[in-house]
Amino acid sequence: MKYKAAAKFTVSGTIRAAGTGETILSATVRIEEPSTGTVTNEYGFYSLTLPSGGTYRITISAVGFRTRSVEFELTGDRVENIGMDEEVKDLQQVTVTASSGGRSLQSPQMGLEKLNIREANKIPVIFGEKDILKTIQLLPGIKSAGDGNSGFYVRGGAADQNLILLDEAVVYNPSHLLGFFSTFNSDAIKNIDVYKGGMPAQYGGRLSSVVDVKMNDGNNRDYSVNGGIGIISSRLTAEGPIQQDKSSFLISGRRTYADLFLKLSSDSNVNKSRLYFYDLNAKANYIFGDKDRLYLSGYFGRDVLAQSNTVGINWGNTTATLRWNHLFNTRLFSNTSLVYSNYDYKIHINQDGNDFDIFSQIRDWNLKEALQWYASQKNTVSVGLDAIFHTIRPGEITAQGNDPGINSIMLQRRYSLENAVYVTDTWKASDRFGLTYGLRVSAFSVLGKGDYYNFDAGGRVIDTLHYRSGQVVKTYVNPEPRIAASYQLNPTTSVKASYVRNTQNLHLISNSTTSSPTDKWVANTNVIKLRDRRPVGRRVL
Repeated sequence: MKYKAAAKFTVSGTIRAAGTGETILSATVRIEEPSTGTVTNEYGFYSLTLPSGGTYRITISAVGFRTRSVEFELTGDRVENIGMDEEVKDLQQVTVTASSGGRSLQSPQMGLEKLNIREANKIPVIFGEKDILKTIQLLPGIKSAGDGNSGFYVRGGAADQNLILLDEAVVYNPSHLLGFFSTFNSDAIKNIDVYKGGMPAQYGGRLSSVVDVKMNDGNNRDYSVNGGIGIISSRLTAEGPIQQDKSSFLISGRRTYADLFLKLSSDSNVNKSRLYFYDLNAKANYIFGDKDRLYLSGYFGRDVLAQSNTVGINWGNTTATLRWNHLFNTRLFSNTSLVYSNYDYKIHINQDGNDFDIFSQIRDWNLKEALQWYASQKNTVSVGLDAIFHTIRPGEITAQGNDPGINSIMLQRRYSLENAVYVTDTWKASDRFGLTYGLRVSAFSVLGKGDYYNFDAGGRVIDTLHYRSGQVVKTYVNPEPRIAASYQLNPTTSVKASYVRNTQNLHLISNSTTSSPTDKWVANTNVIKLRDRRPVGRRVL
């Protein structure tokens, strides 16, 4: 094969499942000669720059799919969108093997576990309910917060130090039924990435770990409906094309039905009680030509526990993500996202004819922009910005009744703006040595309207500060360097090292060691400061 060093072109495209049109994440794309390769990003896109004038064979492999090879001649920039068939094996002979699909000897990334949802569904869990948060608790370095609890600790961190994302939206309370089940319906999930340390620069705001969950896009080739009936809950999923090969939808719902059996009781206090949870995942996407794709996804889930009309609590999450993928050229990929996230709980108490309603909420609006530039065979540069507007309603008590001593109470709402910019370069210096280095700079601004206080050493208020709406109370600016390196000693061994500094500006107040729906999130103030964490384990409050 002959090629000129001065002339290079780029082959790029998207890897999808041939049967459903789902994009395949982290698929390995390799060129045999010259020996080079890459992996698809979180949207199935890849890009390789090669010398021109040659005939190349590109080989694609992914867990659960048949390896496929495509041969082409590179005389200019080329788009190769490739479909892969699912791997189906005859059951004449069964060989059981174990491997970590998330770990790469060549990649500098440390502490990453990639979970294939089809494999995770085979793991037995409580009452037969598939649960990805229970599954990741089986991984090394992750400890359960307790039997039947979906909370977890990662390498010594607290439960609130885990960033849990669903299609880029933060899920603040990822549990149903007081922690026995997670909010994630496995029928709607494509894959899960768990970063136990050394988080890439695009992630921030938590100290211990990142759990990045991606939903299925929906089948754009054919319609299908599937479901199941379990001991605790039943579920139903429908998906199919809106326009063949261009757009698709997915709707997946789940609900428990313990409350239906309560109605069979002759005791009025029992048959009027409620005990159930439900969740609904929905997603739609549309392909606009070869360079643009639009996604809209959402999650809606709620728990309801009530004893007759005397006392009751309900809590739940709502998320929505509008995402636009754009390909500027064969080397520059863009993702722009507008994300909404909400968690709230409501408590109702009826006592001697007086009604009390307690409400608390945390709500986010998030704007993200991320660029991936495939600069060369050896360098991939990621640049992005992230802006989140937090609104916290810590507590509101609404009272109604005939007792003149009953009054409603409303705690001050708290507002804050969390901004970050980052840049990262992944440099493959040689076949054995790889380096990822970058910097994330975060700025957390505490905003008015409201009153803030200064205290003396004894905890007594010595000064009250009044701020108007939108006025900046205090800003915390923090550099968060990220560096990771790997050196491959032989085909089966490599040495890796990394340094990461993280900061956390939101904190969870809890009165127990287990998660509770009434735990409250609070943000930094003029006296509540951020926490940071370095690899040596140093933590500052």
